[in-house]
Amino acid sequence: MDLESVRRYLEKGGGEEEDRNASTINGLPLRFFERFIMQDLRVDLIEPGRLICTFKVPQRLLNTGNFLHGGATATLVDLVGSAVIFSVGAPATGVSVEINVSYLDAAYADEEIEIEARVLRVGKAIGVVSVEFRKKETGKIIAQGRHTKYLPVANKCGTSFDQNGCNWRHQQ
Repeated sequence: MDLESVRRYLEKGGGEEEDRNASTINGLPLRFFERFIMQDLRVDLIEPGRLICTFKVPQRLLNTGNFLHGGATATLVDLVGSAVIFSVGAPATGVSVEINVSYLDAAYADEEIEIEARVLRVGKAIGVVSVEFRKKETGKIIAQGRHTKYLPVANKCGTSFDQNGCNWRHQQ
């Protein structure tokens, strides 16, 4: 593929034609992407430091090979991994420092998968979680992810700051 074709592919969202849906896409509500990925996710178990969800792989999240897209898997590591940090009492989940995903098998359309997130550590400034994806029927591992987050740091007055020293929120 020549360089100009690569540019068109990226700028047109993978399509060769002009983007006729630009106004629709730009009009989507804030945080649409999270809802798009997590729609129909069910929480089966939640306890301090652990979260288990089930998810039936929808057509909208398939790649060209007709199995769960790696980007959707990585996004679920981010979102479910962030949610499990709340389960240990953290008031905020901070920002991602690193996300790592090992893809071990495929999940196909309408296949039910189980997603288990576990807190490995939540300290004063850093949180680390693991997220494992399994086929619900067989227990076979589909993917394993690890997510590291920078957590808001509170000063003595209860005001938290982000990594740039900007005021994040005030604790009550």
